[in-house]
This record gives sequence, C-alpha cells and structure tokens, in this order.
Amino acid sequence: MPAKVFLDTNVLVYAFDWSAPEKRLVAQEMIQREMDWCISWQVVQEFSNLALHRFRKPMQPKDLCDYLNLVLLPNCRVMPTSAIYEQALRIQSQAQYCFYDSLIVGAALASGAKQLYSEDLQPSGLLGDLEIVNPFE
Repeated sequence: MPAKVFLDTNVLVYAFDWSAPEKRLVAQEMIQREMDWCISWQVVQEFSNLALHRFRKPMQPKDLCDYLNLVLLPNCRVMPTSAIYEQALRIQSQAQYCFYDSLIVGAALASGAKQLYSEDLQPSGLLGDLEIVNPFE
C-alpha cells in the first residue's frame, strides 16, 4: 500500500539538529506522528553517512544500527531499479534538478506517495501525482 508522504534525507537529519530547534521539532513530530511515511534506499544511505561523519556529535555505530532497525528500515519501501534510474534521468532533464535530487523524486513517485517533504527541492506544484512540499516553511 502506498504511503501518503515520502521523506527526503534532510527531514530525518533535522530531527537531530540542535542548532535549528524549530526545524528539529517539526522533523521529530513528522517522524513520530502516526503519519504514513516512507523513504528509499538512498535516504537510508545518505542519512547513515551524515549521522556517522557529519553530525556535530556523530552517532555511534550501535546507535545508528538501532535507529536503522527501529525507524529507517521499517519505513524503507523503495529499492533501486532500472526504472527509477531512467525516471531520474528524465526528471533531471525536465526539472533541472541534480541527479541525486532526481533520484529522490523518482523514488517518491515509485513509492506512490502523494507528497514529498523536502527542504532541498523547490516546490514545483505536481510532478505526476506527486506534490513537493517544504515542511519547514
């Protein structure tokens, strides 16, 4: 069953960002709410890399493993396929997003979500049946 919302990596990262308390609160509420959300393999990889290497206080591997198993992996519903890569290339050409952002949009479309929550992508109305929303505005 498709999720209602696809979360970009930045939403998950803000849940741990003590330098942006308002965004942290919004992100934490989105993750913890009874909202039906999903992510892709790419979001799991990006978050894991940032959590281990770029957070002000990096996560310990055991803590990341716990977060992966309790939060991220149960909501990871999109794995890489050739169709997603091909769609990402079309999106990149049409919307002028960078390739990695285009992969996020392609994965969100593949998930069947109605909204993609992202701070990085400019709200562009609808891409297919997908609406891009900045949850921090």
